[in-house]
Amino acid sequence: MQKIIILGGGDSTEREISLITSRTIQKALATRNIAAEIIDPAEFSSWLTLLSSLEKLEPEMIFLGLHGAAGEDGRLQGMLELCNLPFTGSGSRASALAMDKNAALCLVSNLQIPVAKRLLLHKKDQIEIQEISNYIGLPLVVKPNSFGSSVGISIVQESDQLQLALLNAWKYEDWILCEKFIAGRELTVTILDGRALPVVEISPRKGWYDYTNKYTHGNTEYLCPAVLTAEETALLQEYAEQIFHRLDCRVYGRIDFRYDGNKFYFLEVNTLPGMTSLSLTPMAAKTAGLELPDLLLKIIELSQNR
Repeated sequence: MQKIIILGGGDSTEREISLITSRTIQKALATRNIAAEIIDPAEFSSWLTLLSSLEKLEPEMIFLGLHGAAGEDGRLQGMLELCNLPFTGSGSRASALAMDKNAALCLVSNLQIPVAKRLLLHKKDQIEIQEISNYIGLPLVVKPNSFGSSVGISIVQESDQLQLALLNAWKYEDWILCEKFIAGRELTVTILDGRALPVVEISPRKGWYDYTNKYTHGNTEYLCPAVLTAEETALLQEYAEQIFHRLDCRVYGRIDFRYDGNKFYFLEVNTLPGMTSLSLTPMAAKTAGLELPDLLLKIIELSQNR
């Protein structure tokens, strides 16, 4: 029997979702007679003590069930690489690039894949509110540059809403992005072993796909496969595969887009997609014929061969 450790929890703003993901992974693996242990990095005094504990356990695989902050931005992956400890998903470089939204957007724009007009701002920058709205246009989106789960995001419809949106994003991070809001449909593509799975469309019943709508049953409708023409589906999946490889991602990940009916706009890459009952990657895998336990086993197998 494989010795699997699941890292879940942590101390990021996405801790609770990470715990749900980790427990879901544990239960799914149990259906395949794999008894995985969940370890919470927040219970250790330092990364050094966590790594020391993991080395003593000698796991065959560490399944990363962490979201946000150090669990997803490449720092943990880098330490695991230095300790020669096996883990699921992308390595440290790809994880860092994907978590840095502006860096990922820069790389993707070089592929001639559409991205929204944007402005990267630091907390200490001296810039007039009107300059931001004049440069990008309204409506626009304000978000922390390196957070997930829609934490700290605001959609600004009028210039007088912008100051509050900036202050809200800066509560989480010093670097923030202001992006042109792309009206239309929200679509996401999971990549597994370098190939795109069926496209998922996300349709909140009210408002937009914020933290509440992401993690509250009944608040959002999901359609998989999304209703697109064969040509549209092929193009979107090709974009997703190109982005995955351009950022040097490995094993699996999820690429998010907006579609205005004319162009697909790249939003961001998630190198550690959630595995909750409302998560998008398990939906796409199921449509492709992979139930959650089989998806997890595939991720473990691919990570062992990485």
